[in-house]
Amino acid sequence: MDDLPPAVRNKALSLDAQRWLDELPDVVASLVADWGLTLGPSFVDGTESYVVAVDLVDGTPAVLKVLLPRDDAVRHETTALRLADGDGSARLLRHDLDRSALLIERLGPSLHDLGVPFARRREILCDLASRMWRPAAGHELPTGAEKGRWLAGFVTSTWEELGRPCSEQTLDHALACVERRMAAHDDERAVLVHGDVHEWNALATLDGGGFKLVDPDGLLAEPEYDLGVMLREDPREIDPADPGRGARWLAARTGLDATAIWEWGAVERLSTGLLCTRIDLQPIGREMLAAAELVADASDVVLD
Repeated sequence: MDDLPPAVRNKALSLDAQRWLDELPDVVASLVADWGLTLGPSFVDGTESYVVAVDLVDGTPAVLKVLLPRDDAVRHETTALRLADGDGSARLLRHDLDRSALLIERLGPSLHDLGVPFARRREILCDLASRMWRPAAGHELPTGAEKGRWLAGFVTSTWEELGRPCSEQTLDHALACVERRMAAHDDERAVLVHGDVHEWNALATLDGGGFKLVDPDGLLAEPEYDLGVMLREDPREIDPADPGRGARWLAARTGLDATAIWEWGAVERLSTGLLCTRIDLQPIGREMLAAAELVADASDVVLD
């Protein structure tokens, strides 16, 4: 499709999903017909799916999202949106697992597009993530331990595949951090977490009353996971003289554990930097890898 963002096309090719690319026009056309949609413009900043504005038969604005074929990603996102039920996240209107499609309430510009300052942005993201945290046992979501194993395998293989774009020390630090988080997983403490909390995934509501998160991964994990993802998103804000300051702030804001936040942030920085490098999403890939190097060198970081 001519309006498919380059990052989505590159991600599809990296997943050997040429068939998804070839079939996407027909899939979208069938969803438009079956759900009575009127197509609007597509969104250009996607990385994992084709997203397009639509109107329902009654004129209600919505968004049609067709996800890349990634294991059970559409099922997990659907489950997360249904559990949250619009509290902190976009409301799910319809879904079709066979066509990897979701119909979601339409929201406005993101925190990034609105240019919200870093300090205020971080407060908003913290509050949105915490609104989604709730018991989710029995809903067949991947656990924090399972996500940790996936992250460990991904960073190891992708680091080699890309010609070792950062130091071995950085890789070893991230692996040690994620091993500790895997060992610490506790089903009794685990909650629904969004899994990808950042400024591009927090959008203003159309009534101007606040913000909601979109694109949840949907995990059953310790809530510090979401804050570790937030921590990875500050490569331009990290203080080389005190790299632990962000983790301490997040812990104080939420009453959670700064060490767990730091450790999830370490592996998330590296994994996202490697992914962005693989799909040529720059300069963010280089910035995240540089931040991963910095925190790996911070052996005397203060988190208390």
